[in-house]
Amino acid sequence: MKLWHCAGARSFRPLWCLEEMGLAYDLRLMAFPPRFTEPDYLELNPFGTVPTFTDGETLMTESTGICHYLAERYGPTPLAVRSDEPDYGRYLNWLYQSDSTLTFPQTLVLRYGVFESEERRLPQAVEDYTRWFFSRLKGAARLLGDSDYVAANRFTIADIGFAYALRLAEILQLGAFPENVAAYWARMQAREGYQRAITREAGAKLFIS
Repeated sequence: MKLWHCAGARSFRPLWCLEEMGLAYDLRLMAFPPRFTEPDYLELNPFGTVPTFTDGETLMTESTGICHYLAERYGPTPLAVRSDEPDYGRYLNWLYQSDSTLTFPQTLVLRYGVFESEERRLPQAVEDYTRWFFSRLKGAARLLGDSDYVAANRFTIADIGFAYALRLAEILQLGAFPENVAAYWARMQAREGYQRAITREAGAKLFIS
């Protein structure tokens, strides 16, 4: 298995998952955006996005999907919730809302507040989508409640998905989290798997300064 990763990018999700599962893999650290900094990257990943993951002939480019693949392909693992468990639906909902609901507005903040040239930046869009993120995070905080994890009373790849959205918000300095979410985020950062993933990406330039 091989993972192409940029420090701070969504590729951190599968990196963290690989470390939690103790799987053997090769890591290719890249400067962001790789479609401009890596020769022939578009031949590997036609979207030019991060991550890119290969496992033999399998090619994947969606961070949450890669985590799902790893948990199913290389399980059984407690990181996955089985379909016969009561929290299966909750697990899937958290797993996919982490990207479609929470990370999505952050990507627009990145584009119009960081990546675009000064003359093309849109401060109003940055403000609007930051507010959008926090309105969604408020809903996530209500769903989380006083639970230690998002589903099944244990750490799963759904936690990896949600916690990465919190990491990105912290990188972007979007603002303070609700109290229960801040406590949850502290617990996630204390995990050995998270710390190993941070160590693996050390030395790579963060995708924003």
